[in-house]
Amino acid sequence: MADSLLPKGKFSISLDDSSDEIDNVVDEVSKLSTSDAKQGESVAIEHEVEVRLADMQADPNSPLYSAKSFDDLGLHENLLKGVYEMKFTKPSKIQERALPLLLANPPRNMIGQSQSGTGKTAAFVLTMLSRVDYDIQAPQALCLAPSRELARQIMEVVMMMGKYTPMTAKYAIKDALAKGEKIDAHIIVGTPGTAVDLIRKRAINTKEIKLLVLDEADNMLDQQGLGDQTLKVKNLMPKTCQFVLFSATFPENVQVFTKRFAPEANEIRLKATELTVEGIKQFYMDCKNNNHKFEVLSQLYSLMTVGQSIIFVRRRDTAERISQQMTKDGHAIVFLHGQMDSSERDRVMDDFRKGDIKVLITTNVIARGIDIQQVNLVINYDIPLDGNSRPDPETYLHRIG
Repeated sequence: MADSLLPKGKFSISLDDSSDEIDNVVDEVSKLSTSDAKQGESVAIEHEVEVRLADMQADPNSPLYSAKSFDDLGLHENLLKGVYEMKFTKPSKIQERALPLLLANPPRNMIGQSQSGTGKTAAFVLTMLSRVDYDIQAPQALCLAPSRELARQIMEVVMMMGKYTPMTAKYAIKDALAKGEKIDAHIIVGTPGTAVDLIRKRAINTKEIKLLVLDEADNMLDQQGLGDQTLKVKNLMPKTCQFVLFSATFPENVQVFTKRFAPEANEIRLKATELTVEGIKQFYMDCKNNNHKFEVLSQLYSLMTVGQSIIFVRRRDTAERISQQMTKDGHAIVFLHGQMDSSERDRVMDDFRKGDIKVLITTNVIARGIDIQQVNLVINYDIPLDGNSRPDPETYLHRIG
């Protein structure tokens, strides 16, 4: 394939073991290098944000609930310095409407729905940094994510944004702490299971925690294992704690529970018609069987080496098997899944972010919230399924977005 085949576009190809051949897909993608290339480039999308205030008497369109600049938010100058150094010039649509509500006093719960890449991480990180009293050296904000990889990505934003403040931050993820170590950092970022364990072992004192944030909240509350652990964390928080839930999607079966988890919450949502992934060309291929599916993947490898690519599979053994097969065929590829050693997971993700790894095959462990701008091709080797073995459109949206 020519190096210009995937110029600046973002592409998703889904494979299923049923019928035809790859040529049509390659032809279609090839056309994008000329006539359709501009459609594949990064697109600035204007989202209409719908605000529902818990105070029914208040007007959600009031200027009090919108900030056109970060200077309007009354942030400390050292925090503003970190924001502007990260190249944020003005609040995104979701930040514009969410931040005044998140930072208001007395604090109120919030349920926020916004696509990946719209600035939701910066919104809740700014809130955590703003709520911290730096004179008190104790945990005051806890952020939970469904995976180690997402927790580490969030921590990067915390450290960059809080660079000029006296903020301290630590992980609550597996193997991040020495045995018997206690966390006295202002901000903690982690996963539910490890957080519960550390709280129960009194390594985390929750007395001063003012804010609990759930990123990818629908996944955290819907999955049986994570849901139980997340609820246990919530029940260990002070009664005055502010709960903030953010996700790109909130399926109907989760919406009722989110309102019980974060009662009397302000809500910020994108309309359902806007929950699409603009600027990404999507293709679907029927494959005759698993062997043919692997052949198709091998032929697609020439597309993957142009930029960076992620191949999603359902099972850990599939990730390892395909990685071994493709490596045997002379293809450079690395796998990632949740049962790998913590240090190895960190190394693989760090190398992928730096661009040292071009092709990564993985389970859903990085399907949600991971933001790597240089990825320009996502392949769904296995279509995502929910716990009842039905197609899972929410996970699909997270994967390709």
